[in-house]
Amino acid sequence: MQPVPKTRQKEMVKIEEPAEDAWILRLYVAGQTRNSLIAFDNLKKICEDYLLTKYTIEVIDLQKNPQLAKDHQIIAVPTLIRKLPTPVKKIIGNLSNTEKVLVGLDLLRVK
Repeated sequence: MQPVPKTRQKEMVKIEEPAEDAWILRLYVAGQTRNSLIAFDNLKKICEDYLLTKYTIEVIDLQKNPQLAKDHQIIAVPTLIRKLPTPVKKIIGNLSNTEKVLVGLDLLRVK
């Protein structure tokens, strides 16, 4: 019997700080729903752990400004948009999978 090959494991590499000084992150929510609050808490923790003080979080409530959903092409909430540094990145969901969020924001790279 041949040994079972080990599955290829992901190796995570932390990417150095971006060239831009500050990150601008917009979190689109619909009121203070459970998922919206979870998304904000998760985003705040990620920023504190990985961006230190070089970030701004803008929370945009689409219940108060529904036209912004169309203007900014938001199809689901919560949605996180990284405005700076470019390129713009978009992540949908409550941001509870930290690894996927970090990869999506280009803070970690999967080798």
